[in-house]
Amino acid sequence: MSLFDLIGNDGIVITNEENLSIDNALDLTCSTLIARGKVKPSYADAIKATHKKIGPYYVLAPKIAMPHARPEDGVNETALQLTVFKKGVDLGSTDNGDVYFSITLAAVDSDGHLLTIMALSELFQNDEDIEKIINAEDKVEIIRVLKKY
Repeated sequence: MSLFDLIGNDGIVITNEENLSIDNALDLTCSTLIARGKVKPSYADAIKATHKKIGPYYVLAPKIAMPHARPEDGVNETALQLTVFKKGVDLGSTDNGDVYFSITLAAVDSDGHLLTIMALSELFQNDEDIEKIINAEDKVEIIRVLKKY
């Protein structure tokens, strides 16, 4: 199963919005997951609440974020959402700066998504593919990259 299988055509968001608040950005990173019934709205609320408690725990590296919460916070089905912030978004990470590429992870249990994490790790380590995704003008270009993982 490729990362694309968990994201699908409807799980990709490309936005040119500027100056998004942290809450608005996090709502956007969960928007298709909620719309497709993969998670409940409480899942986005849990990510935002944890951010308020401990900061941007999900900003993994320069440009890259992986928002996530616990399965019991409202996951209905394992899925991913990919969000590209063309103008970047400040999620409060002093170490990694603005985020341009986000993959929201929703897993039904703590163990079942290990293969997904391994595939994401492989993608996150490929700077060339990350740049292709960030610079993509449409979903077709992003899907081409995702199908490799």
